[in-house]
Amino acid sequence: MYSLLLAIIYIAFISLGLPDSLLGAGWPVMQESLDVPVGFAGIVTMIIASGTVLSSLASERLTRRFGAGLVTAVSVAMTAAALFGFSTSGEFWMLCLWAIPYGLGAGAVDAALNNYVALHYAARHMNWLHSFWGVGASISPFIMSYAITSGLGWSGAYLIVGVTQSILTFVLLVSLPLWGKVNTVVAPVVADADAVPDADVVPDAGETPAGKGSAHVSLATALRIPGVVLILAAFFAYCALESTSILWASTYLVEERAVAPATAAAFGSLFLLGITAGRFLAGFIADRVGDRQLIRGGFVAVGVGALMLALPLETNVVALAGLVVAGLGSAPIYPAIIHSTPVNFGRRNSQAIIGIQMAAAYAGSTLAPPLFGALSAWAGLWILPLFLLVLVALGLVMSERLNRMVARRAA
Repeated sequence: MYSLLLAIIYIAFISLGLPDSLLGAGWPVMQESLDVPVGFAGIVTMIIASGTVLSSLASERLTRRFGAGLVTAVSVAMTAAALFGFSTSGEFWMLCLWAIPYGLGAGAVDAALNNYVALHYAARHMNWLHSFWGVGASISPFIMSYAITSGLGWSGAYLIVGVTQSILTFVLLVSLPLWGKVNTVVAPVVADADAVPDADVVPDAGETPAGKGSAHVSLATALRIPGVVLILAAFFAYCALESTSILWASTYLVEERAVAPATAAAFGSLFLLGITAGRFLAGFIADRVGDRQLIRGGFVAVGVGALMLALPLETNVVALAGLVVAGLGSAPIYPAIIHSTPVNFGRRNSQAIIGIQMAAAYAGSTLAPPLFGALSAWAGLWILPLFLLVLVALGLVMSERLNRMVARRAA
């Protein structure tokens, strides 16, 4: 049962990554077909992001009432319905309408699945699962390309992914009996010995795995737990630097370093591939090294990569290598923060806190790129490495403060 459900969750992470790159890959064709300005893509992404934030915050209550398996299945069904809706949208307002269930489904399933894996599986699986999400996100542009070149059009790509999500929904519904039969056990992590795996930092409640039927932890209660605001700031910082790098790195290389556009685009994609490959590699050492060291080392590596980008050298080799280093450094941070949540804050509180973390992640990913765009319009694109270093410092300082807090609580 353990292995079968884990295999289903791996498939789910690939499938969940599929829709995330479709809009960006297909928008040049979509905006012409819908006869809207290029900038209207931001409206769709903002609607999706708003839905994901709302459903992430509600995920704790939903998961405790219905269980992670049912929430995951229903959420995937919502995204499948939204994708079918996208495929039939002939007007921009229809796209915006279907973006609502898309965002609501994506946020709930993200929080529910991440918490379930953090509670039930070892750190290596968290890293590998997020690597599989990267595989899905990398495949979707090829699906869009195939649909456009084969005459199916951009709507055909959404139809293909919608069918895939529908199949996953069926598999998840069939697997529902398995979800309650996997023991709530997280593999011990020697490197995080200062942490308290069984600590429940809400003083008036006993230790209960976060799941169907257990007591609700309100948003206000979760935010009052010592250290939660620190990890939210660290998570916001990481997702902000990741999304900013993905959107602006290639432009920086072309405008500031005079790199050929084709070369810049290739290395921009290597940042994403570095994240995917880095998470796969991190899975082999995650259980021995521990979440804490992965987070610390990841932020330091991103900082080194940002410094390499900034060095005023005649050759661009170092700057291009710095982008790859930053991608590899980024790889373990997200899964390690999620996986360490039950250890740092108690299993009873993990679903509520992971839901808030997902909201912080979406906020960072949504707000940081346009913020940098505004800053670069005023000061110039040369500030990209500095912008990334500020986010690295914020993430590192906040996570280290949390580590000290957890260590004092364990003493």
